[in-house]
Amino acid sequence: MNYPDIPDFQSIVSEIIEYVRLKAEYGSAELGSYLTDLEQTLKNRLEKLKDMPIDTRLAEKEPDTLEAIRCLRPDGPRKIWNEIPDDIYQDKLEGALISRLAGCTLGAPVEFHSVEHMKRWAKYTDDAFPPTDYWSKIKFPFDLRYEKSPFQDYTREGMHKVPADDDITYTLLGLLIAEEYGIDFTTEDVGKAWLKYLPYACTAEDIALKNLKKGISALHTADIDNPYCQWIGADIRSDPFAYMAPGYPEKAAELAYRDAYLSHRRNGIYGEMFFAAAQAAAFCVDSPIEAIQIGLTEIPADCALAKDVAWALDAGKDIHNYKEARGLVDSRFQNMSAAHTNNNACLTIFGLMLGGTDMTKVISETVAMGMDNDCTAATAGSIVGAIVGRKKIAPHWYKNFNNTIDHYLIDVDEMKIDDVANRFAVLAHRVHQSALTQ
Repeated sequence: MNYPDIPDFQSIVSEIIEYVRLKAEYGSAELGSYLTDLEQTLKNRLEKLKDMPIDTRLAEKEPDTLEAIRCLRPDGPRKIWNEIPDDIYQDKLEGALISRLAGCTLGAPVEFHSVEHMKRWAKYTDDAFPPTDYWSKIKFPFDLRYEKSPFQDYTREGMHKVPADDDITYTLLGLLIAEEYGIDFTTEDVGKAWLKYLPYACTAEDIALKNLKKGISALHTADIDNPYCQWIGADIRSDPFAYMAPGYPEKAAELAYRDAYLSHRRNGIYGEMFFAAAQAAAFCVDSPIEAIQIGLTEIPADCALAKDVAWALDAGKDIHNYKEARGLVDSRFQNMSAAHTNNNACLTIFGLMLGGTDMTKVISETVAMGMDNDCTAATAGSIVGAIVGRKKIAPHWYKNFNNTIDHYLIDVDEMKIDDVANRFAVLAHRVHQSALTQ
């Protein structure tokens, strides 16, 4: 994406603030009216920015309705498993879930840390880098993440369950949505569940949640005051819809669409649909690349995300490690937010290409790439875990989970990993049975 040269507004604002303080200290009597005028000017400029016209031809290639999206997608398998092979599915489901939990937990304490910072920290703690086990130590061990889990709970010595994280919380929330509102849940049902279970959210999710609390329809909460509508927040919610639609990428993408529409638009929606379809396909294929290619068949062929994923699949053939992967992404996506859907999707794909069916290498290389690396490693882990199954995952990644998942959902107890897997399996049979009656 070609961004314009964006002035350093943050430095300008910081300097304004300091001059306001200085003038106040010097007794200036004109500050009040000046600040009122400046605030109004900024608000007016912001509204003008929001109202700027967009490229309508590009918008036609990136629609927001499911019907239009499906009209622009390439040919795909749509449904691979006609019925669920229970023994195979159960092992793969547990593999996907555990690998997701492991990837997220490995990346969480170094989320958005620079590659160099992680390397220096690994050297200081005498940990391997890229990491092949959970971090042995972490800074500020008693600070809380998501107002719930202290940082030390993400280390291999301090861990006694899966610590809280938004990625993991949304996986559990997706389960609750389908259980409470049925597999034909609507975006309005997703909004009801958010109001019931989410105490807070971030970026696009925060905007959607606040809009819901204002009484705005769930069908419009993503459209109002939401510059984050193409960020990664939807695609991190993709996993539960794949788990309940294994071998059925079209249905997984449809369920993901209904969820994503609450908070995202265009490539933000496609991110969740793409990864849900890829993970659903991962239950049936032998390589992550094949799963990714199938995921592409559920989003518009000419959207920005599809083009970026195609680029990553080609460029990834020549990369050898996390450092080269990050360098390619930095070069292609200059000035893009580190929490955007597209650049992080490419990092996820590079991690899968580097690691193949080696779950440890997949999440290790992906975390080492940085950016939103708890999200990328969780998604990459989910895909490779669904391919190889639980039996091929090294026990050190899950032994200290003690079969328990923490989260921050309102009035919901800690969950057991095996129970969560069993509940997804019940939903999966409902989804497949429903397909037979349609």
